Amino acid sequence: MTIDRLKMLAKRAALIGSFVLLLVAGFLAWAWQQRDDVENVPLPGWPTRDRAPDSVTVTWLGVTTLLFDDGDTQILIDGFMSRPTLADLLLSRPIESSAADVNRAINRFRMDRVAAIVPSHTHFDHALDTAAIAARTGAVIFGSPSAAELARGAGVPEDQISIVTDTATREFGQFSVTLIETPHIPFGWRGSVPFDGSIESPIIGPAPASAWRVGKNFTIVIVHPQGTTLVQTSAGFTDGALADVDADVVMMGTGMLEGLGRQYAEAYWLNMVTSTGAHTVIPMHFDDYTQPFGEVRLFPRFVDDFGKTVGWLKQFQSYWDNDVSLYLPGFGETFVLYEREAPEA
Repeated sequence: MTIDRLKMLAKRAALIGSFVLLLVAGFLAWAWQQRDDVENVPLPGWPTRDRAPDSVTVTWLGVTTLLFDDGDTQILIDGFMSRPTLADLLLSRPIESSAADVNRAINRFRMDRVAAIVPSHTHFDHALDTAAIAARTGAVIFGSPSAAELARGAGVPEDQISIVTDTATREFGQFSVTLIETPHIPFGWRGSVPFDGSIESPIIGPAPASAWRVGKNFTIVIVHPQGTTLVQTSAGFTDGALADVDADVVMMGTGMLEGLGRQYAEAYWLNMVTSTGAHTVIPMHFDDYTQPFGEVRLFPRFVDDFGKTVGWLKQFQSYWDNDVSLYLPGFGETFVLYEREAPEA
């Protein structure tokens, strides 16, 4: 075969390769837009309840960031306001906490009494801003050794760091917060956990999202004299691990749950809801975390079909727990968690 013939074949292969890449890119761009509208999710919003000054409330701030408040003390679960873009993640561009985004969130949602910040685990979409918020509010970071390294990277003093290696309970005002180590949802290749492992040293300055390793993953049980809420930000579980936990409300992460199938999702429901006797379930972690803070859009269906997941949850509700209420949270809306009995006349 002549050199000219080889050159011609190479050019043809390059043209065909370029065409295929364009087709793939076009398909992915189209598929990325195939997502349901969150307003069409067939779940009601949280009901309006009378709000006394000491009512226990929760505000959902997207993904799994939750602000609990009883009028005296605030507890922040996770902390993720500085949203990376899709290009940042795909190209492994360095990301970091944005002081402007964090300050705006602190001011907008009046985080002026935060006693504790509790990272459920240390993936970036849960813990990117936890240390920055602790540095600005003086709150204690109550979490894993990986969470402690994030805190140190932001210059958080050691007396604001409380490390948990297995299971632990701490009191903050009238809140009692218990962390129970549980698995992260195994949605990666062959049941793996993306960005597995621990953060072994402080993260200082911009770094790729992969630097935020999962560390330890926790089920969070928040007990208050008015009621108990179980927070499960990642849809991982150990069968029977919560058999001794009673809860009124379960706030359950559903991110990537659809990809593991209905059988896994049903076992997850049984362990989180049926086992704990909860009467209210609030799904979360259904929103696309590459969108700006405050914008709630569902993931494309090929990434995570939340509509299908909601269909399953409603089936489980009907079959196993037909007295349980399912509600969809609204971004930035503050809800009264527990109904109060009317005072005797």
